[in-house]
Amino acid sequence: MAGREDGTRRTAVVDDTPAPWAEKLLEHLRPAGRDIGRVLAWLAETVDGPVCLRDDTGAVLAGTPLTLDEKLVVGLVTGRIASAAWEERGHHMRLVRVEHPGPGRAAVLAVSRREPFGRRASDIVTHTAQVVEILLRAHESTAAGHQLERATSDLRLAILQLLMVEDTVSARRVAAGLWPGLLDTDTACVYVVESCAEERDRLAAACLEATGEHALVVRCPAMDGHVIVVTSTETVGGALRSLVARHPDTFLGGSARQRLANTAAAYGQAVSALAVARFRPDKTAVYAERTHPERLMDPVALREWTYHVLRPLDALPHHTRAELLATTRLGLEFTAVSTARILGVSRNTVRARMERMECLLGTDFTDLTVRATVQLALNTQMALTETVPDGTPAHTAARLDDLLASPAVRNWARDLLGRLDGDTRNLRRTLRTWIAAGGNAERTAQALGVHAQTVREHVRSAEPVLEHQLLAGGGDLYEVVLAHLAVGDLDQPTLGGTKTGYPDSLVHG
Repeated sequence: MAGREDGTRRTAVVDDTPAPWAEKLLEHLRPAGRDIGRVLAWLAETVDGPVCLRDDTGAVLAGTPLTLDEKLVVGLVTGRIASAAWEERGHHMRLVRVEHPGPGRAAVLAVSRREPFGRRASDIVTHTAQVVEILLRAHESTAAGHQLERATSDLRLAILQLLMVEDTVSARRVAAGLWPGLLDTDTACVYVVESCAEERDRLAAACLEATGEHALVVRCPAMDGHVIVVTSTETVGGALRSLVARHPDTFLGGSARQRLANTAAAYGQAVSALAVARFRPDKTAVYAERTHPERLMDPVALREWTYHVLRPLDALPHHTRAELLATTRLGLEFTAVSTARILGVSRNTVRARMERMECLLGTDFTDLTVRATVQLALNTQMALTETVPDGTPAHTAARLDDLLASPAVRNWARDLLGRLDGDTRNLRRTLRTWIAAGGNAERTAQALGVHAQTVREHVRSAEPVLEHQLLAGGGDLYEVVLAHLAVGDLDQPTLGGTKTGYPDSLVHG
């Protein structure tokens, strides 16, 4: 037949009639429309026949599977031929080679239709193959970018985890390849930026942009809404404050400047400051901005008391001691699961280290007064700028009740807890009983003769009044525990008692 290729039958492609197919094809290159499946669906509808895209292994990348002449397919993928066409059993087939990203790789675009391929239909297939090739390259580039981004993110996390266990030498070695000079410092600050989990990736990207190459920015492995920033540069804090000011429902907590080996403790400080930031109009807080009880104690007596509390660790190898200290600092702040994620170890490892610390100190971490006391010792040990010489200190070591009995500490404690006295619900009694019950709402409710939900509401109501986060546990709660010890509302803890184990969770009730 020498007339129209489709005779009197109407098809989606009429070779002697102009059609705006090129414009429609180009629309698939727009950012919102870059989908190979949609391109092939458009091609199938336009040429009125099934379409298939196969890679060099025979796997179908998109479209409808078709039975092809494998000899022709081999010729196409090896580059011996660029295209092929034939007719078989009333079907007209057209195959076009498509360059696939990667050395020596190729794909085949195959189209089948009942009508012969005229010039226009052939042009549509050829140009569609070019568009598919562009999209394959774009997808490969995007995938490679995502892989690089994930690898870089994993590397940042690995560096943070090395810093958490005081392995600063390895952390510097790992960081030097990608971020030269980033950790060439003796001291640094840790910031934690908080948003909702859904916004965390965008927030992390914004933190990277705001800090440039002057900070280690890590998506927190334990808290889905947190981004951790470690930096030695003073300007980074200001950049993060500006970032928080521009983003609603975003908060910033920062640590005091610490030795790089004390990154774990600085992280705990930043999280503690974050709790305060939630109650502030500017949504930011720094740990040093608040008065902490250890700052009000006799420094010599506090140092000697800390020395005696932590003396059982002195016989351990340095790396073992560093692991126990870092794990305990984080384990007193967070759950075992969160601590494990932050350190990059298993939950059982965290539990084992905490239990070993209990054995060494002869104590029981299920008691909130014990946890508060040990954290006080760890904070003091971290802050010491001088190393206490080996052997017994010159002075008799102070007792905890002696440290808490100073007028400055007692005035601080009275002022802090006194904020609760004006509430007719007797929040102070509920809080005292809740602490004595290990933070368990059910046991507190039984002791007070109220419902457990009432206990939780009372404790939650005390948080904004005290500007301390209580239900989540950690440093804020321990300060409130020390205040109760200082005014005599709780019994003094005993170190050297019987070990009963490490709890799975620090949030009770």
